[in-house]
This record gives sequence, structure tokens and C-alpha cells, in this order.
Amino acid sequence: MDQIVDKGMFTNGPAVKELEAALEIFTGAKHCIAVGNATDALIIMLRAAGIGPGDEVIVPCYSFFATASCVDHVGARPVFSDIDPVTYSLNATDIEAKITKRTKAIMPVHLFTQLADMAAIREIADRHSLMVLEDSAEAISMFCEGKHAGLLGDAGVISFFPTKTLGAIGDGGLVLTNDGHIAAQARRLRIHGQDEHTPYIHHMAGYNSRMDDIQAAVLLVRFGFLQQEIARRAHLAACYDRGLSDLSQVRTPTIRERADAANSVYYVYLIEAERRDDLAAYLTRQGIGTEIYYPYPLHTQPCFAHLGYRPGDMPHAERAAERAIGLPMYPDLTEDQVDEVCRWIHQFYESGG
Repeated sequence: MDQIVDKGMFTNGPAVKELEAALEIFTGAKHCIAVGNATDALIIMLRAAGIGPGDEVIVPCYSFFATASCVDHVGARPVFSDIDPVTYSLNATDIEAKITKRTKAIMPVHLFTQLADMAAIREIADRHSLMVLEDSAEAISMFCEGKHAGLLGDAGVISFFPTKTLGAIGDGGLVLTNDGHIAAQARRLRIHGQDEHTPYIHHMAGYNSRMDDIQAAVLLVRFGFLQQEIARRAHLAACYDRGLSDLSQVRTPTIRERADAANSVYYVYLIEAERRDDLAAYLTRQGIGTEIYYPYPLHTQPCFAHLGYRPGDMPHAERAAERAIGLPMYPDLTEDQVDEVCRWIHQFYESGG
């Protein structure tokens, strides 16, 4: 940070370039383009890929809001699909029924711990000549047959929000791709539609979405600890699994083993629980933080009412929205603290709440 202040280059400077280069080596991407946040990364990725007015993009209805809002921001229409109840990602069997002549892309989300079923999604996309644009915001260090998340389709994104597996001390995001045209467009879009070497010549109306060098400096340091922190998360998840295995009211995470050998990273330890909201309130009273993922599926959001979806249209997503809750999960968590969380969950159900 001192070096950045001394040099006076605070955005899209040397630290950002160093981070992009390090992530290109780590992920195997030909192009990593750092931007201000992952929501911007999604919007920039879509625009760089040519998604715009009149197009439709198939997205899961159970995800963070930006998964759908980014499609709306570029003038396209989000088409919601139900989720796989195990992985919480796009249900490949539901995608095909949503494809129309306007469909331009499928956007799977790799949610919580594991990749979507990319082999099945890619097969459908190839058969219908569709792009695959990955919301891989949570999927740092998730690989499938040697390919990093975000490179299994045409392009993807990474989020560096502070709670993420690799988090900054503020906002930050990344577009990654092996497609040279998408990369060139993304680099232009992040700085008002201009090329870095020809300022004040704007090829398109872009955005002000440069990454701060201070965020890049933090990420470069934290990047050196990423693998040991991922291993620590896996250990803590195993402790939770053991501590909650005998509760019939709770479903612990299931990692789906697939032929494509996708690997898991415990960004979130998500359970499904009976009387979820009462449990969350009970744990809060004990000083234990939780997070509800996601209480309102995207197809029920007021801003998408004009799309004509109704409650009951997406049963798997709606069930998850009523039952899913994230428990504390971060590398500095101790085994004793995990045991304490599990004891209070046992106490809640044994005492009737």
C-alpha cells in the first residue's frame, strides 16, 4: 500500500496488472481483465459477448440478484430456469424447454460449493448454437478436467467481495476468457469505451470500472494463502458434517460426484433446515451469525413481475428459498466454534426452539 501511495497510481496501475498476470497463470486464462466489482464484470462480460436488446439469456432463478439484473442492464431479457436441488445450480433438464429463437446464451451460476453440470449445459448450448457465459463469481479455484471455472464456456467472472474465498477489503471483480474479441471489448468497456493506449477516443459508451490498485495489492498478498485457506474451509465443513449428521431436521451439503470431475470449494457452508427463520433468530440470540440464501427467488422479485412468472413455477428454487441458511464459514473459525454452532442447533430442535 505504501508503494502504491508513493507512486500515485491508484487505479488500473501496476498492482492491477500484476494481479491480472498472476490470475492468468493460476486459472490458465489467456485474458484476465480486472474491474471495479463482480456486478460490473457480469455486465461487461455480457456486452463484450454481444448480448443486447432483443436477446434472451437463460439464468437460474435462485442466485444473487446481479445474475439477473446484469441481463436486464444490457437490454436483454432474463429467462428463469429452476435449479438442481443438490448443487443449487441451473437444472440442465429444465434448460431446453426455455430455449426460443431469441435465446443467445445460457448463464450457469456456480453456487456455494461446486460447479454447475457444465458437461450437460455445454452439450445443450452446442446443439442450439448458444453461448455459455458463466457467473463464476464464487468459483475461484474450482476446476473441471483442468479448466478453471469461467473458462468452461465462452467467458466468466470472479468476485473479490470481502466475504469471498479470495476477498479484498472492498469491491473488486474480474472477467476471464480465452476469447480475444471478448477480452478486447471488456478492456474497452471498463474504461469508458476507450483503449488504454489511445485515451479520449471512445469506441463505445463504456463504464468507469477500473480496479483500485490497493485492492489488487491486498488480493496479491491473500492469493498466496488461498490454497491453505481452501483446505481449512474443507476441514471445517467436515467438522460441521459430523456435528450435524444425526439431525433429521437438517440437510448438510452434498457434493455431487460427476464424470467431469468437478472439484468443490466451501465458499459457504449451506444447510437446509426445518423452521429455518426461527433457527436463524435463535442462533442470532446466541451471538452466532447466519445468512439467508436467498429468501426471494429471482422470478418472484417485483422488478421482474412483467416477465409473467408465478409462485410455484420453480419448485426446487422456492423450496431452497424457504429452507437454506449459511452457517459461519471462514478460515479463522475454530473447531470449538463449529462445535458450539452445532450444539446450539441441536439445542434448538431438542427444545422445540
